[in-house]
Amino acid sequence: MKKPEANPPRGLEGVARDSVIKMHRTMVTIRTVENIVAESITKKEVGCPCHLYSGEEAVAVGVCANLRKDDWIYSSHRSHGHFIAKGGSLDQLMAEVYCRQSGASRGRGGSMHLSSPEIGFPGSSAIVSGTIALAVGSALAFRRMKTDRVAVSFFGDGAADEGVFYESLNFAALYRLPMLFVCENNLYSTHLPITQCLADQDLVKKARAMGVRGTTIDGNNVIGVYKTAKRLVEKIRNGDGPEFLECKTYRHRGHVGPNYDIDKGLRSSDELKEWMKKDPIDLIERKIIASRIATKAELDATREKVESRVKAAQRKGYGARWPSCVSDDAFVEASWRCRH
Repeated sequence: MKKPEANPPRGLEGVARDSVIKMHRTMVTIRTVENIVAESITKKEVGCPCHLYSGEEAVAVGVCANLRKDDWIYSSHRSHGHFIAKGGSLDQLMAEVYCRQSGASRGRGGSMHLSSPEIGFPGSSAIVSGTIALAVGSALAFRRMKTDRVAVSFFGDGAADEGVFYESLNFAALYRLPMLFVCENNLYSTHLPITQCLADQDLVKKARAMGVRGTTIDGNNVIGVYKTAKRLVEKIRNGDGPEFLECKTYRHRGHVGPNYDIDKGLRSSDELKEWMKKDPIDLIERKIIASRIATKAELDATREKVESRVKAAQRKGYGARWPSCVSDDAFVEASWRCRH
């Protein structure tokens, strides 16, 4: 009989240590990418619009940690976090942000239109709610192929304003499709608070009305997201039909670009400060240290390694060739016009 380990690996709330460490690293990677992209926008090195994911990292990471490579996820205009969490290449991501030939969409899509089918990321779109129905179509295909693959759609609370959202819920429920709807409710639809968009802000109730089971959780708690998504994904794989997961979260930066929208009078500095206290990375790091999974020095070392890797991807992407569809001079001029 095998003897138990003298010092078994520590876990956190029932989640294995290795999984916790990996999720933390992925969250730090997403945040680092977004900070560097924000800096590049400020320097006018980036011409395409960028909707940054800072503050929402726990949602993408917690959900995607339960998915396989052959599961497909569809993203929105705020796509960087989902791409990285699903295993996307940092080199391809940074190159695409700079609209270079070596990018995920060969430099033709930019920040909002990433694509990497080989990792289960067929695409993201700038059209609000535009990829929800595509995910449902993939779920239908998975069902007809008689596989246990799962389709996931990530979208914001603003998508609840669109008719295709309700049509997709109904269709998925009607045919009991292997589909996970993930609503990243950051309380704002573009620049408008959800309270000024929807008379009834209970999104789970709307999903249930269309025949889809719904759950609301704290979207800034990556362990909670991971455990809930694990339970839902297992049910979906077992043929129990679609699920709707609402993750309450908050984006640190404004709707688009590096600024915080405070100067525009769209939200108060007090509101931002309160949500900053709930930063998902700070929360998981405090738990990691308290549970003695890793020390602060080890977490700091992780940050340094991640930053070095991301900066290397940035340099490689920024120095890559422009798309071959146009001449270098023409593309540079077009990019300059976009920025100015």
